[in-house]
Amino acid sequence: VQLQASGGGLVQAGGSLRLSCTASGSIFSANDMGWYRQAPAKQREMVAVISSDGKTYYASFVKGRFTISRDSAKNTVYLQMDSLRPEDTAAYYCYALNNRFWGQGTLVTVSS
Repeated sequence: VQLQASGGGLVQAGGSLRLSCTASGSIFSANDMGWYRQAPAKQREMVAVISSDGKTYYASFVKGRFTISRDSAKNTVYLQMDSLRPEDTAAYYCYALNNRFWGQGTLVTVSS
């Protein structure tokens, strides 16, 4: 497994979760890394991206609530999700943009 995601779960609206995605060293260092999500019956959509040099990009619907970061020492990219809403419920996937590798999804469920 080249991308291993974890950290999903059930949380009440207004709560927080932190997702983690660990990649092999060669993949992590060579790639911009992203988090995407897919809700039932909806298309997969970009949530946040962090470039290899640390620039960040966010979808408008998560700006100010989610923070993407990366730790090169741990080959891990994180998604800190605060002020969660029921509409954030989805399977969240990490993605190595340059190599086009997807990790397995981790399910986030936000109850109202």
